[in-house]
Amino acid sequence: MGEPLYRDYDQEALDRQLNLRARWPEHPQYFARWAEDSRAVRETRSAALDLAYGPTAGQTLDLFLASRPSAPLLAFIHGGYWQSLDKQDFSFLAPPFVEAGIAFASLNYDLAPAVSIGAIVQQIETALVWLFRNGAAYGVDPARIFVAGHSAGAHLAACALSADWGRHEGVPPDLVKGACSVSGVYELEPIRLSYHQEVVKLDAETVERHSPQRRLPARSGPLICAVGSAETEEFLRQQDEYLAARRAAGLPSQVVNLAERNHFSAIDALGEDDHPLFHAVCDMICPRGRETG
Repeated sequence: MGEPLYRDYDQEALDRQLNLRARWPEHPQYFARWAEDSRAVRETRSAALDLAYGPTAGQTLDLFLASRPSAPLLAFIHGGYWQSLDKQDFSFLAPPFVEAGIAFASLNYDLAPAVSIGAIVQQIETALVWLFRNGAAYGVDPARIFVAGHSAGAHLAACALSADWGRHEGVPPDLVKGACSVSGVYELEPIRLSYHQEVVKLDAETVERHSPQRRLPARSGPLICAVGSAETEEFLRQQDEYLAARRAAGLPSQVVNLAERNHFSAIDALGEDDHPLFHAVCDMICPRGRETG
């Protein structure tokens, strides 16, 4: 065993904690199913696809429309270690929310190494401001915008929940009313020290500025956290420590257990209409019970 690099991990152990595709070699099966199911959703559901919220190719979103007017919105941010995957891989999550009267947006962003993690954080803010300003034209209530994300997308969702929205002209300080983060990264230092650094190229300032663990807001909307019980020790620990920090700061936080889920099966729970995670998110968005279209 080598010298400790981060916590009690040497380089090999840290990389092993963060190399999720190696840990679950069956991951291509998840990707293929997500793509197939998502393609069927885009072909059969009412949606506005590839809406541009910014000037670059990655700054687009898909918006699945609820049948009711002035619907709340859940904006979903995909993972892939800020380096891979695409919004269209997660259309499969939309139907149960749409059927509960909640519009669903799947957000894209430019990927590393073409852009930095700091730039990606800013792009997600831009997307949410765009939805606030333009969502009404698609039947979205701009006063009820929520976010969710998986893995790196959960990191971005946590950043959005803590963002300084007041610096955007005409935008309320609580633009994001609440969030759900699944299998999230809340401390970027292990990413900087891992094999991912070759692509994401983090510096100390970015780690400090964009680690949700280090940047707790004075106040925020509710956060629902979930991580699969079968995930790596580092992902389990990151969620435990982030939740402990939020609770110590008096910020509303909730845990939903994902028994026997791994890093890839964990996100499926968000789109399963009989799963406690789906119900918890619906109850956060519509506290008096799920709304039907």
